[in-house]
Amino acid sequence: MRTTPELLAAVAAAAVPGVAPVATGPSPDDAADFRSCVVQDSEGRRWRVRSPLNTEASMRLETEHLVLQAFTPSVRSRLPFHLPTVAGSVAQDGLRTFVYSHLPGHTLSLREFQRQNEHPEPPVHTPSPSATPRAPLAVQLGRSLGCLHSLPRALVMDADLPAYSAEQCRKRMLHDLDQAATTGLIPGDLLRRWEEALEDTTLWQFSTRVVHGDLHEDNITVDHGSLASFTGWSDLHVGDPAVDFSWLVGMSDPAFADTVIEAYSVAAVQPPDRHLLRRAHLKAEFALAEWLVRGVDRGITSMVDNAQRMLTTLAADVRASASPSPGVAGPPPASTASAAASGADRAGDSDVDSVDRTDSDGRALDGDSAPDGHPSDYGLSPDHHSGEGGSSTGGSSAASGSVMPTS
Repeated sequence: MRTTPELLAAVAAAAVPGVAPVATGPSPDDAADFRSCVVQDSEGRRWRVRSPLNTEASMRLETEHLVLQAFTPSVRSRLPFHLPTVAGSVAQDGLRTFVYSHLPGHTLSLREFQRQNEHPEPPVHTPSPSATPRAPLAVQLGRSLGCLHSLPRALVMDADLPAYSAEQCRKRMLHDLDQAATTGLIPGDLLRRWEEALEDTTLWQFSTRVVHGDLHEDNITVDHGSLASFTGWSDLHVGDPAVDFSWLVGMSDPAFADTVIEAYSVAAVQPPDRHLLRRAHLKAEFALAEWLVRGVDRGITSMVDNAQRMLTTLAADVRASASPSPGVAGPPPASTASAAASGADRAGDSDVDSVDRTDSDGRALDGDSAPDGHPSDYGLSPDHHSGEGGSSTGGSSAASGSVMPTS
């Protein structure tokens, strides 16, 4: 099986006529399923090579190929970001390795996303004084998701890709919860917490959208402060838009997610439903259970142990915060509540009339509170880079023996 950078470079040469590899560089990917690298050829062009490690991963790449074919030039022109293009492929032992045209930019960690949102890298070329100022990264992300989620459902359905109703999304997650429970490895309080959220049908009243389905920081590239591309298109479907926001739960600053939602609300054809972020929090928590089930099914002990540790930490955090449901903050500590009550009493004694600054749902309108709330950052999302076998990126050389510098 072709997994080393040298062999992946050879695949690129075989799959794409005229490619003469001279160097390789790392390319973040799911190490449990893929080996990937970026190959630079003698003409300075770059190509991304993804090689599946099992039949399921190979099928995902075949699906991604189908998805990318559905994005015709006219559809791509409507999106404010780039999409990959398949340049060629090579089959070996029943598995197919794909070569993609390399997209500009590089991936960022969650912390770097937040930093560049506040202090973006300057553009390569100085913009014209009359040019519209570049929006913050969070705004760009919200606009991009709004455009993606506004694509016609026919794009997905005509390609024979999955399309689910809101109720089907709920029932599928309930099925996955039952499967996770059978492992006997998930804390009972988390199972009950998730089941209650899934049984609360008010959370599941939303309009379905065309969604990426596997969006996270490793599938987004940024080029000098500008959002450049979305990658990893094997899970495109019609479903719950919250699935594309769940990775934002890992941000330490909830203001980032709030800004994304605000920009999304403006760019999308329809505004987000009021429970979108709560479902995003639920999906972020439940991703740990899915990671555990995946490890159990594949018999990868390291994945199971890693998932159990994260689930234990999540359960402890939930108990400490007294959060009654994903995306709902727990009550403030008694000392804080007493201070707040005392302050309210003093305010009531003042000569200034108080004003009820809440909307019809009882949420604050003073700009200090996010709709649906934000629990503390769990920092528990499964590491998309890690898996059995170590890192998916390789710094080994290709034909010339050099290592390509990262973007």
